[in-house]
Amino acid sequence: MDVMAGIEDLVKELSPEHQREALDFVAYLLQKQKRKQAKPLRQTWAGALRRYRGTYTALELQKESLSWRTE
Repeated sequence: MDVMAGIEDLVKELSPEHQREALDFVAYLLQKQKRKQAKPLRQTWAGALRRYRGTYTALELQKESLSWRTE
């Protein structure tokens, strides 16, 4: 018996409520698989603001970024 047929046979024995739960779990596994396949974060922007290092402090930039998010 192949895996899909085995899963189908087992799921048929579940109550409708548990079948929905099994479906949710399979959807969760698919999302988890997709996250693992995601490309690594690129940081090509790193160092791009180096010229502003003497102009702004980290705290000033943090406050400014918070204002951008709340607009």
